[in-house]
Amino acid sequence: MATQRYKAWSVVIMSTLAFTVCFMIWMMFAVIGIPIKELLGLNETQFGILVATPVLTGSLTRLPLGMWTDKFGGRLVFFLLMLSTVIPIWLISYATEFWQFLVIGLFVGVAGGSFTVGIAYCARWFPKEQQGTAMGIFGAGNTGAAVTKLLAPIIVVGYGWTMVPKVYAVLMLVTAILFWFFTFTDTNHKVGKSVTISEQLATLKDPKVWRYSQYYSIVFGGYVALALWMTKYYVSEYGFDLKTAAFLAAAFSIPGGVLRAIGGWFSDKFGAHTITWWVLWVSLTCLFILSYPQSDITIQTVNGPNTFHVGLSPTTFTILLFTLGVVFAIGKASVFKYISDDYPHNIGVVSGIVGLAGGLGGFFMPIMFGALVDLTGVRSSAFMLMFGVVWVSLMWMYFAEVRPMDKEREGKRPQLADVME
Repeated sequence: MATQRYKAWSVVIMSTLAFTVCFMIWMMFAVIGIPIKELLGLNETQFGILVATPVLTGSLTRLPLGMWTDKFGGRLVFFLLMLSTVIPIWLISYATEFWQFLVIGLFVGVAGGSFTVGIAYCARWFPKEQQGTAMGIFGAGNTGAAVTKLLAPIIVVGYGWTMVPKVYAVLMLVTAILFWFFTFTDTNHKVGKSVTISEQLATLKDPKVWRYSQYYSIVFGGYVALALWMTKYYVSEYGFDLKTAAFLAAAFSIPGGVLRAIGGWFSDKFGAHTITWWVLWVSLTCLFILSYPQSDITIQTVNGPNTFHVGLSPTTFTILLFTLGVVFAIGKASVFKYISDDYPHNIGVVSGIVGLAGGLGGFFMPIMFGALVDLTGVRSSAFMLMFGVVWVSLMWMYFAEVRPMDKEREGKRPQLADVME
């Protein structure tokens, strides 16, 4: 008879593996979208729509999937979700028109909804003081974005882009079967049958949920958007080939997934607020530097005009991108620590709402990246946009959390002074 501890860790390990595969598939267009763009002659905005389309359904399905997870259990919902994507993934190989890629991509995108299912499924197997770590380990499945950047280009170069969906479809089917045999169900983790949909959705009225959604729209939505966009960015900005560009882009995707477990541990130890506050400040600094476009500046000197170049080298750019990937990974875990602390009995629904907001950020931003490049001709405009989003998050956090905490501390000082007297 398996012990509760064995079941808990088996659930986390298999859920993390399954989420990794789902994320590989969710990010697939980040690599195969480049040869498809050339094949169909797409502009930057159309390319942004192509890579972002799977993110749309992966985002919109998060809320209902979270509700179903609370109602029916994570094991069943996760298994059926994976099975439902196998055929659409395979069909990508046979698409020839832009609209066909978009329609099939919507069905494939359901794989992205696996996050909401897995995060609630895993968290409930652990006590509150370990939930941040458990959710962080599960969230390391974001590394699937990096795996795609390392694996898919090899398949594309060796066998053509159409082989990638076929390999991924088989991989998804095998993973779903393994998941079913090595995970467990605990009926105590489900909400009562008497709980209505309106009761589950009551959290939408809570302003804290919307604030956490804003934070997540940058640490996760920004992560997804850049994971989709960076391979193309390296190709266009620095002239790298597909394999090299995808490999360098993995410098952002790998820490963005692997270090999420560390972010969960930090959040358990230092608290969600402290970690998220510093994550946003470091992100703002990195994005400010990344926003500066390649420039040639001419200065009139006593000896005549002197022109010099200002811009990020590929090495400096990659270091900054790696740093951004690290803080996004930690931030993704800290935001969900907020949720497990504040909504222990409603994790599925709240994580669905927050995950929906984060996923929509990952959907809209690549499209906006492409539109900004088409409008301005400046590739670093993508980072300018994200800088603005982070600034909004910081201001909201300051007025909603930091100032009230400062006032509370100031209010306690006279009381402490009275006690000391």
